[in-house]
Amino acid sequence: MRHRLRAADGRQLMVERFGDPSGRPVFLLHGTPGSRLGPAPRGMVLYQRRMQLIAYDRPGYGGSDRLPGRTVADVARDVAAIADALHLDTFAVAGRSGGAPHALACAALLPERVTRAAALVGLAPWDADGLDWFEGMTDSNVREYTTASLDPEELAARLIPRAAGIRKDPGRLLEELRRELTDHDRMIVSDAGLRRMLERNFREGLRTSAYGWIDDAIALCSPWGFDPAVIRCPVLLWHGEKDVFSPIGHSRWLARRIPGATARFDPHAAHFAAFGALPTILTWLLHGLAVPPQHQLPA
Repeated sequence: MRHRLRAADGRQLMVERFGDPSGRPVFLLHGTPGSRLGPAPRGMVLYQRRMQLIAYDRPGYGGSDRLPGRTVADVARDVAAIADALHLDTFAVAGRSGGAPHALACAALLPERVTRAAALVGLAPWDADGLDWFEGMTDSNVREYTTASLDPEELAARLIPRAAGIRKDPGRLLEELRRELTDHDRMIVSDAGLRRMLERNFREGLRTSAYGWIDDAIALCSPWGFDPAVIRCPVLLWHGEKDVFSPIGHSRWLARRIPGATARFDPHAAHFAAFGALPTILTWLLHGLAVPPQHQLPA
């Protein structure tokens, strides 16, 4: 079910609800670039779990109005406005890749409403003490985040024509990434169904402009507007140890920073394996059932 809702400042937000409309709510925050149409479990899976997923386009993506200069923390106000419009008092939240820091923002800034949070293949704050932010990161992401930090206008000049090309041929982004994918990730994105879903996701996310992508990159490498250490709800961090887009050092740092966080690290997985982990993580968000251990960060 699709909704056009309003943020507190009057901006339009494009929202999609999947699964059981009377089920327990989970906000699913998409990656970078992405949209509300990103990969998610099928409706039957959600109905079996008596769950509804709420996804929305972050400002500047798809059908949501842009919010220039937004920070990661700004997501909390938009999620709260959506929850209010849908009459949801409390909810869980999950984010993948570029959506993971935004999920943590909701957990930190909406402590009375967020019951549990999960961050899959996410990033740590730009100013994380003791973390080499770029260690293990692929060259293309190093260039993008460095440019976003030092010269946002140059980032926009690069991403606007790139997004226009992806809008015409959304498979182009996967082809651009292919040379940097691990063998594990190549196998995952070679699945025809997943590839179609990703292409639809990219097309919708970049349908109106490149500014969702641009603003995401700038926000991720700027002060986030909150400290993950203030989070008090249960948090699950999931990461593949072979990830080269969001290196695992970021989740290791977050696991040390967030009180009581549970870390599950898969030694064989990379970035796109988060899609396969999502159904189990959604069950944890609602019921607190154990996530099968792969590699848990030592205390």
